[in-house]
Amino acid sequence: MSKMFFDLQEPGLAAQFRTDREEFFRKYPLEESVKKAIRENDVPFLAARTNPYLLRYFFFTAGMKDEEFMRRLRDG
Repeated sequence: MSKMFFDLQEPGLAAQFRTDREEFFRKYPLEESVKKAIRENDVPFLAARTNPYLLRYFFFTAGMKDEEFMRRLRDG
């Protein structure tokens, strides 16, 4: 998961992720629970499993506003 979040810093990969997440997931050996958390924007679940900087960047790439990210992190 951390590798995927890191890779999303590349603009072409970020665009591909936004276009077809399911196809993008095939590039990485992710557990189904992780894919589900990504699909559902489950910030607390993901926060417990990756670097906070990568996580924040991931949600920025996914289109979540910073205020929403911080709220979900606090409320989780």
